Amino acid sequence: MIRFLVSVLAWFVAAAIGLPLANVLLDGMHMDVSSYLEAVVIFGLLQGLFSLFALRMARSRAPALLGGAGLVSSFVALLVTDLLSSGLTIDGVGTWVGATLILWVVSMAAAFLLPLLLLRHVVDESRERRGR
Repeated sequence: MIRFLVSVLAWFVAAAIGLPLANVLLDGMHMDVSSYLEAVVIFGLLQGLFSLFALRMARSRAPALLGGAGLVSSFVALLVTDLLSSGLTIDGVGTWVGATLILWVVSMAAAFLLPLLLLRHVVDESRERRGR
């Protein structure tokens, strides 16, 4: 259960960092400040759902495709977010590819680093309690 909650947190952190990063780096991507939270929530939820589905399919069918499953889930989550969010628009194939790659990399980093940071926090708290 804790692993799942950390994953959910990682999806939202990745969306909160990745969407504005892609918006700044890519000319064909536009996101209103007012719709930022809406886009983060939609993308975070969809990324989580699609990631779970894609990873399960890849793990059972072709383990070599696990990395690609994350890339596909990032693209699909971005596509649906673009369709559902009123303030997010993405123009051009290059922008779609770039935004997908940026969000995928940020998601991978968040999925890797966030558990490490939380673990460090728990270890530090445990050491403080023992030192008292």
